[in-house]
Amino acid sequence: MKIKNIFIAALVAVGFSSCNDFLKVDAISKYDTEYVFSEKTEINRALNGVYAQLLNGNTYGSAYLSTFCLNSDVDMSISSNEVATDNNYRRFDCNSLGGDINKYWTAAYQGVEYANSFISGLENSPIFSKDDAELMQQLGEAKVIRAMFYHDLVVMFGDIPFSLIPNNKEESFVMAVEDREVIYKTLIEDLKDVAPYMTFAQDLSDGVERVSKEFCWAMIARMALTCGGYSLHPDKDNSTSYGTMQRPTNYQEYYRVAQAYCDSVISSGTHSLTLPYRQVFINECNYIVSNNDDPIFEIPFAKNSTGSIGYIQGPKGENYEGATSGKNIWGKSDGGARLSAFYRYSFDEEDARRDYVNGMWYYLYDGTPTILTDYTVFDNKWSKFWANSGNTMGVGSAGNTGVNYPYMRYADILLMYAEAVNELEDGVSGANGTKALEALRQVRARAFTDASKVDTYIASVSGSKEDFLKAVLNERKWEFCGENMRWKDLVRNNLYSEVLYYSFLRYYAVAENAAGTSDHIGVVEQYDGKPGYLELTLPYTIYYKIISNTNNINAYPNTALDVLELYNPYKSDKYPGSEWQSGDYYGWWNDADGCPKDQCLFSFYGFIRGDRGGNIYLVKDGETYAQTGPTNLPIVRYILPYPNAAIQRGAGVYKNYYGYTK
Repeated sequence: MKIKNIFIAALVAVGFSSCNDFLKVDAISKYDTEYVFSEKTEINRALNGVYAQLLNGNTYGSAYLSTFCLNSDVDMSISSNEVATDNNYRRFDCNSLGGDINKYWTAAYQGVEYANSFISGLENSPIFSKDDAELMQQLGEAKVIRAMFYHDLVVMFGDIPFSLIPNNKEESFVMAVEDREVIYKTLIEDLKDVAPYMTFAQDLSDGVERVSKEFCWAMIARMALTCGGYSLHPDKDNSTSYGTMQRPTNYQEYYRVAQAYCDSVISSGTHSLTLPYRQVFINECNYIVSNNDDPIFEIPFAKNSTGSIGYIQGPKGENYEGATSGKNIWGKSDGGARLSAFYRYSFDEEDARRDYVNGMWYYLYDGTPTILTDYTVFDNKWSKFWANSGNTMGVGSAGNTGVNYPYMRYADILLMYAEAVNELEDGVSGANGTKALEALRQVRARAFTDASKVDTYIASVSGSKEDFLKAVLNERKWEFCGENMRWKDLVRNNLYSEVLYYSFLRYYAVAENAAGTSDHIGVVEQYDGKPGYLELTLPYTIYYKIISNTNNINAYPNTALDVLELYNPYKSDKYPGSEWQSGDYYGWWNDADGCPKDQCLFSFYGFIRGDRGGNIYLVKDGETYAQTGPTNLPIVRYILPYPNAAIQRGAGVYKNYYGYTK
């Protein structure tokens, strides 16, 4: 994993100077350009500086997987605030003054500027030639990283300032705002041109920690599928409007691109789903890189220096006077990345992903496991606690774990392929239907030991375009929790409003039911296709006891700490006996005013909310109106505003829409 150290050194090894007032980012100076791009060793060091921009905590190092991982039926951040705020992005409640949004914007555009400067310097280098395989690979790496930053900016902000020219070569310091489809078309063509010159991950010295041919193809597919899907567009004649959901009229062209480039990755045979699901992430927590399995590109964070993967995820780990003690040699863990309390009930009971990712307890400073009774569960996909004793950061450690984040996985490729085929061929009975079914089967098969059950399921969802799309999106739901995927999948298919509506009702109805009865219970159970599970089988009391681990990572990834044995974590059952302790769940009813608690009322505040009078309101264009049912739901204002600082520096060029008035 030498690559992790190279990137940190790159930040100081390459000379940089301030370039403009708009972005306030650094770029390679003219003098440095002439020197750096005249010699291959220096070119490589400059490229490392581009990679280093991915490590920023305001983007992929932390914020991307926490602050800007929006609420859904999977990823969930609870809020008890009954008023609007500046920066509560996850509940669709923010404005242009929020500080985190400006940090993300600035860091992402800094990444773009580093990539633009490198690409320009390399293409104008006296030693550059398309016949030089090493230089063309490096050019491709920078172009793909630039596409990463731009893609995620577009997903979050819609139409954005866009340029492929370094700022010190622009005629104006203020980049013009470009339509998102134009941006995607430009980036897709840019990557198409360079992809043939790139190298497979298995042939790169740093494997999937470097941008490969497969990742270039994968980014083309991801951008094409996003562009061809629905997204929120502004009403430029009415800045108070939240906008409308639209997709391009030629959207199928983008789905064809997505299908073709996913097929390129699949046909290359360079990746597979051989490792067990949990082992992919346990390996990452132990700094083990697999170059031919699920990960296609891992952002290579540096241990003790960058990245909070496994600190914000996993069980919370408390400390005492700045350290942990006893059996707990892992140090503090935040555990703030959470999943919906109801997410675990969506899984098949034999799905191996269910009990791995849904965390029900945390650790005191001395390693004592403690039951979690909350509105959410821990996201156990990654954790500091999954590192074996030789890979721990120490009892006084906190964040900056250095655990890699798999920005692109082969499972994503398979499911994007299946989704594209289903859309283009109106189901899976056409020319590529068998391959689409096999793509879904591969992802699902990794989570089940009974192959016949998988085959039966695949057959049951292949009857119609609608059934297969639902199956693909469900598989993505179970596969990608905590990876900032779910809300984007729902947006792309124009399902976000519907899913949020029922996500709110689950919390609200269970809170009401805890106090007696709820008119919404049956509605939610019917939507989920599980009659009775909320009212009759939900375990309002869970019994547990502390036991020694079985020394089996398939039971629990940490084999040194004690764990909790849960008697009935998924359904109501009889009292098991006095040797069991109990935790009370779902008691979310406020006796003082006779309504669900604030966490149930306000966690989806900018789309749907309740009040203390027993009323439920939807939000449209900034105005609330009484909820009357799941039809004609308003759009979800997931698009974020340009930060106020950027608007001020833009001197009138930039304007916020979507109802953002400041």
